[in-house]
Amino acid sequence: MAHQSDLIGTDIEAYLHQHEHKGLLRFITCGSVDDGKSTLIGRLLHDSKMIFEDQLAAITNDSRTMGKAGEGELDLALLVDGLASEREQGITIDVAYRFFSTDRRKFIIADTPGHEQYTRNMATGASTAEAAVILIDARHGVQTQTRRHSFICSLLGIRHLVVAINKMDLVDFRQDRFKDIQDDYRAFARQLGIEQIEFIPMSALKGDNVVTPSEHMGWYTGPTLTEWLESVDLESDFPTDFTRLPVQSVVRPDLSFRGFTGTLEAGALAIGDEITVFPGGRKTRVAQLYLAGDPVEEAHTNQAVLLTTTDEVDISRGSMIVKGTVPTQARRSEADLVWMTDTPLVPGKEYLIKCGTLVTPGRLERLSSRTDVNTLERAPAERLELNEIGTGVLNTNDPLIFDAYGKLRATGSFIVIDRMTNITVGAGLLRAEAEDNGDAEPIGRDYTEAERALNAYIREHFPEWGCKAI
Repeated sequence: MAHQSDLIGTDIEAYLHQHEHKGLLRFITCGSVDDGKSTLIGRLLHDSKMIFEDQLAAITNDSRTMGKAGEGELDLALLVDGLASEREQGITIDVAYRFFSTDRRKFIIADTPGHEQYTRNMATGASTAEAAVILIDARHGVQTQTRRHSFICSLLGIRHLVVAINKMDLVDFRQDRFKDIQDDYRAFARQLGIEQIEFIPMSALKGDNVVTPSEHMGWYTGPTLTEWLESVDLESDFPTDFTRLPVQSVVRPDLSFRGFTGTLEAGALAIGDEITVFPGGRKTRVAQLYLAGDPVEEAHTNQAVLLTTTDEVDISRGSMIVKGTVPTQARRSEADLVWMTDTPLVPGKEYLIKCGTLVTPGRLERLSSRTDVNTLERAPAERLELNEIGTGVLNTNDPLIFDAYGKLRATGSFIVIDRMTNITVGAGLLRAEAEDNGDAEPIGRDYTEAERALNAYIREHFPEWGCKAI
């Protein structure tokens, strides 16, 4: 569904061309319970003319029986909170994704839950977001979940943050209340190293400063939320000095063709470019490039491509095709981890680690510390419980091929999968290769003398492999 536009009635082809070539921004709404996240999204959809008439009729009817907005008010949160348990309790439980667009940009919103029990769902929504709208109830100010969600946004490398101080209508639109919350949040944000933050006073229920400027807050001269979302600059988020293509699959329709597919996570590729394939470091050149089955001369970031090489090189799912600066290869990596299941994380237990397209057995070799999200202090810990965040050393059977998460999110992140249930139990960020990577054997593995001798030989004569033979 597209936004309302005058071009639809006058020049449909021009409208379709405009809509097709608009950029896309993925963002999340987060914050504490009952800060108005779902209502805000409902207001964005409603005021952007993104609601069908039957949807509007349905929520109008539902607002009479289960609405939380008050007598005669339209409860726009019901547009997003679709689960029966969400409507009954008036809270968000699961991540809900919604699409809308304006004249300048298309958007995918992830409405994430505010309850502490569902922090893992918030982390899931934040993992693919490029911007975050952090809501604060003007009556209550900065809460524990506000700090927790802000820390996760910072940890996950979201660079574009706006703090929406909501429910200003319940504090009489007072500028001094807005200023107090702004100062309180800035003091906390400085501890996270966040400097660039936009603050917007609003009432999602009434529509003040969401899509249209507020008539009640003449003292505020900044952008509305929609104007801010339209102005977010994403160009600086993608590095241009190197290329990364994690290989997703090998295409072999017949004996005369062998191609490799994946999504360009950074940089560009053109026919004739020299590339390096990891692991192994073998060099070759791009022979052919295809986009959606059509041959092209070059491909760019975020495009799904198929390529062939001029030489017969061992490439399979989990490999990475690189141009420019080489990534880090390591079996032992420094990592931050968000734990997302009721069963605690205990160092030494074996899981499956998925980094990019590579899946390999691994385990947390050592848990260095656990972070208190309220004070941001790190303390020693022996395990991680549900929703806790820790730092440690990840040890994998196969070397991970990655860039530091702060440099490229797509290749610097990983998930932890339970081997028995196949459930994702944790998500993490890779920082750097751990110290003494070359000499450490994977824990939980008894090596024979012959295996140890072979590994020592590999390390001495083939250090570029970045791994052991066994």
